[in-house]
Amino acid sequence: MPFSTFDLRPELLQAVRALGFSQPTAIQREAIPPALEGRDVLACAMTGSGKTAAFGLPILHRLAGRPRGTTRALVLTPTRELAAQIEEHLRDLGRHTRISSAVVIGGVGMKPQEQALRRGVDIVVATPGRLLDHMRFPYAALRSLEVLVLDEADRMLDMGFLPDIRRILRRLPDQEKRQTLFFSATIPPAIADLSREMLRAPVTIAVERPAAPATGITHAAYPVPSGLKSALLAELVRRGEIRSVIAFTRTKHRANRLADYLVRNGVAANRIHGNRSQAQRTAALGGFKAGRFPVLVATDIAARGIDVEALSHVVNYDVPGSAEDYVHRVGRTARAALTGDALLFVSPEEEPAVRSIERAIGKRLPRLTLEGFDYAARPTAPREHAPRAARPFRAPHPRRGRAIGSGARGGGRGPRRSRLSAR
Repeated sequence: MPFSTFDLRPELLQAVRALGFSQPTAIQREAIPPALEGRDVLACAMTGSGKTAAFGLPILHRLAGRPRGTTRALVLTPTRELAAQIEEHLRDLGRHTRISSAVVIGGVGMKPQEQALRRGVDIVVATPGRLLDHMRFPYAALRSLEVLVLDEADRMLDMGFLPDIRRILRRLPDQEKRQTLFFSATIPPAIADLSREMLRAPVTIAVERPAAPATGITHAAYPVPSGLKSALLAELVRRGEIRSVIAFTRTKHRANRLADYLVRNGVAANRIHGNRSQAQRTAALGGFKAGRFPVLVATDIAARGIDVEALSHVVNYDVPGSAEDYVHRVGRTARAALTGDALLFVSPEEEPAVRSIERAIGKRLPRLTLEGFDYAARPTAPREHAPRAARPFRAPHPRRGRAIGSGARGGGRGPRRSRLSAR
């Protein structure tokens, strides 16, 4: 079925054609009709399935031709990069309308965002933490809000944003006065409870099996000692086995070390994670999309919502903590019906964690070796690159009674900084 079968305004169909979209995706086929009717929607769909247009086109159709000067639609999303991507896509879809939009995210100055909220831009795309910063002031009351979208709701739960979302909901018009569109890759119990609070007789849509990667992805594993993972990735890129890759690490520090190693060894790379400023994150993603360097090292902040055209590979430099995380990571490739490769670098200590991933994708990952690579070489950085579980025990200092080096910068403050950095 073509997009013309939807009762959309001609200027929106014109934009869809200009963007090269001919046939709607499964989530778009299922979600657009009830959303156009003003129904609440609860949709379970994987990242990369076309959700932005599924909620964006009905919002743009509803707002086009309406009085301006007040914010009528709010999209909440977990990360800055995803918020910026959604707002850009909405601008593309609404290019032939006069509908305005703005991004409200952390890591940048609040003043331009305040000015946009005071003007009453039609659509605000925001991360929860920064929106709450603005909601302390009357100019961000959003009293005229008509449509609320929660995108990647389960990821917001994972990042600890559920209390923030509840605080935002208390400041918005009652659910009887607004339409709510709720999108999540999975529906764990906490998300199901939240959806029951937010939605009125929703149309429920489940277009893809949760925890199933895209069919266009080829999966494989490279067994490799933990201290040689960096060298293996560098060698794969140098040999041309990999053209463009997002390499996922477990922590921000490991992302820094991997990126630094690649650059020192002649492989152009950059990094993106929560400790980087918004300007640095934007520059890194922009340079990678433009092809200025072949490797983008990332933490899971980039696992959802980063749309890189024709990305050839995703490398799980660290085995992720769950099969669900693996699915979201590898979902960066094989988007829009393309194909891609998902590689898993597996040290001996990580082999047990691979089995849950293999159960999720329904097959054993083939084990590969790179011909000519010295798997018995001296580790490139044995301490830095060892998996967390395999790091040696550090005895307590006899005077302080705690592990040497476990100062105030570690431990309990880490999760809090991680959540704030995602605003």
